[in-house]
Amino acid sequence: MVWFKKTSKPIVAAAKEKASRVPEGLWVKCPGCAQIIYNKDLAANMSVCPKCGHHFRLGAAERLRMLFDEARWAEHDPGLVSTDPLQFTDTKAYKDRLTTSIKATGLKDALIVGSGEIDGIPTVIAAMEYAFIGGSMGVVVGEKIARAIERAIASRAALVIVCCSGGARMMEGALSLMQMAKICAALARLDRQRLPYISILTDPTTGGVTASFAMLGDLNIAEPKALIGFAGPRVIEQTIRQKLPDGFQRSEFLLDKGMLDLVVDRRELKATVANALSFMGGRRASRPPSAPAAGAELVTVPDTLRDDAVPRIP
Repeated sequence: MVWFKKTSKPIVAAAKEKASRVPEGLWVKCPGCAQIIYNKDLAANMSVCPKCGHHFRLGAAERLRMLFDEARWAEHDPGLVSTDPLQFTDTKAYKDRLTTSIKATGLKDALIVGSGEIDGIPTVIAAMEYAFIGGSMGVVVGEKIARAIERAIASRAALVIVCCSGGARMMEGALSLMQMAKICAALARLDRQRLPYISILTDPTTGGVTASFAMLGDLNIAEPKALIGFAGPRVIEQTIRQKLPDGFQRSEFLLDKGMLDLVVDRRELKATVANALSFMGGRRASRPPSAPAAGAELVTVPDTLRDDAVPRIP
């Protein structure tokens, strides 16, 4: 008598799923409240969840478009690119990482510098691009920020830096760390000229960027719930062997501890920056900006004007 009998079942091919008639990318799920948001509605709301106020990350070009009047600016030094001075290779060659990031973002490095006006006040803005190797600061990022500071001094314009970075770029070694001192020295010169500098800290701002120019603003503004710190919370917990408090290294926590001046919703950021610049003595341009051409948003400064327009710091 057979107590157990195994019946063989024929192998059946998996049924093919019907192709969805809804195109990809139309809807976005908010990580804060799990709300499903129509992509165009999210873009119209400056990538802020209309239900819970979660701030999605923005690219550098979107930052400039959001802050400058009429979304018009002149870009400076767009052609600077790293030469891989250390011939660095880990799991992947640094040159290959650069090539991949350039193709993915359309940028040469993790920063865009533009000059224009904020509420009529001439301003130079440097915005970091997190999608380019985590917004890390290498030689090119440091050089472009230093040139932006020099350009602000030469034109007597205000300076705004939008920080979004994982810190110094390890693939460039000590050369990336040297950019911290280089930028801080340029900011000291800007301060001696009595020109305003506003630092906008977004999620995330960590490492050598936090340890240098991100915290040196005349006014330090952060977006809600942005991660801001030097070392990561896991590393700190393992070092001190203590449980960190809730909200540690978030912008609201740092505001309570006195490390930030303001935490501002993105939808109110431009008005807040404009009011601050006006209070700090920023002068509005004598002529109103010209009307933008149809479909034009970005204006690139010609190469012939780029090198001679700004005196270098000796």
